[in-house]
Amino acid sequence: MKAAIYARYSSDNQREESIDAQIRAIKDFASHNNIQIVKIYTDEARSATTDDRPQFLQMIKDSEFNIFNTVIVHKLDRFSRNRYDSAFYKKKLKDNHVKLISVLEHLDDSPESIILESVLEGMAEYYSINLSREVMKGMKETALQCKHTGGTPPLGYDVNPDKTYCINEKEANAIRLIFQMYASGTGYTPIIDKLNDLGYKSKTGKSFGKNSLYGILTNEKYRGVYIFNKSSKKINGKRNSHKIKSEDEIIKIEGGMPEIISEDLWKRVKIKMDSNKINKGANTAKAIYLLSGLIYCGKCGSAMTGNRRYAGRNKSLYETYECSNRKRTKQCDMKAINKDYVEQVVIDDLYNNIFSDSAIENIVPDIFAFISEQNKIINEDIKIYKKELADIQTKIDNMLDAIANGFYNSSMKEKSDQLETRKTTLLIRINEAEREAKLNSPTEDMIKKYLKKDSDIKQKSLENKKKVIQTHVQKITVYEDRITTDTIVSLIGGGDGCRTRVRK
Repeated sequence: MKAAIYARYSSDNQREESIDAQIRAIKDFASHNNIQIVKIYTDEARSATTDDRPQFLQMIKDSEFNIFNTVIVHKLDRFSRNRYDSAFYKKKLKDNHVKLISVLEHLDDSPESIILESVLEGMAEYYSINLSREVMKGMKETALQCKHTGGTPPLGYDVNPDKTYCINEKEANAIRLIFQMYASGTGYTPIIDKLNDLGYKSKTGKSFGKNSLYGILTNEKYRGVYIFNKSSKKINGKRNSHKIKSEDEIIKIEGGMPEIISEDLWKRVKIKMDSNKINKGANTAKAIYLLSGLIYCGKCGSAMTGNRRYAGRNKSLYETYECSNRKRTKQCDMKAINKDYVEQVVIDDLYNNIFSDSAIENIVPDIFAFISEQNKIINEDIKIYKKELADIQTKIDNMLDAIANGFYNSSMKEKSDQLETRKTTLLIRINEAEREAKLNSPTEDMIKKYLKKDSDIKQKSLENKKKVIQTHVQKITVYEDRITTDTIVSLIGGGDGCRTRVRK
């Protein structure tokens, strides 16, 4: 078995050495299981809540080339703290015939293990959200004092030692030029050309672009208003200045910033920007396909993809899933299936078999029994580690006694170093195993709460419905006369793992 290591540390109370500790533990695990390590990927000071991780994405890409057939992480939250991203990237690995293994979580391919993995990911996601909430609390206190909360200050400003803002006059001249030219009717391209001719750069030293101009022209800080927590984040964690949070989430303090442009200039720019907005028609709206990447044709096995078209005398809108093989090569005659119908089948199955009160009562005991078995394995590992540690300590003591009695030769130093290295590794493994046995043992009540938080799946927004489906559904197969949905817990208690609905 050939494996790649993925290790990561973020800035939340972790240091660079934690990557070394992860790699050391993974290599030890690999050597005890006859696994060959062929590549190591590491991301430093990167959060698992975002896929803005260069080495992680490189690993996903490399999984296509049969370099390795296994990815080993120290713990599942090193892979992702977001259930949706975790499910998405694990599916990519699975499609490339690559298995994900966690050193600390003893998981296998059984349905109980799969749902436990989902529970652990959910708990890690909760931890990440809770941590973000605590960090945000501290940042809000700083913001109420109109102080810098971190990151790069806006162009035109510097940060004083006490974290208050001051004007950077050279950069502020670029800001004034941008507002004055735009207010006078000049478009983005001539403004960018003028800035480049004058040698102005963005805060990061790059040339200006249309997006950076939009961000400047809509930034109220330049008119003296302190703003915090205004823009939302994209799925990959980056700021999206075009998507604004609700007013009750934003901290806005008039006069909280040194003013670079006048109120009159700001109003003139705003009026012009509002008049230039293009109202998008309803025909440009994009449908959200809840089953993307999960739905397959029962005739030829190809993936089914979303299709949106207007047809008939009244140009009615039809949204369907179609066999990609039929669409591409015409070699399959499977008919398209109505999007709303098949999505409702899957949502009903998830509710009835996972999230309803009766389903939860049936599932939880099996999951908890599996957890108990896994804890036995962890405790057995601890016993083995402690026995080996005791044996090594005896050898070290005997060697020290021999040296004290004058029996010393040059090979003893090398042997002593080997024993001490193994001792350090075992101490780390014991500490981590004991911690995992204590922390990663969800009670039946915790598992119930985890499942019940998605019991309102039928009322969730389309985006949240998609996240739940992508997390809990492995595969949907559409035949001419039926639809089968295969969920991560449908095998618990026996059966073929499918819930079947007669196709309309």
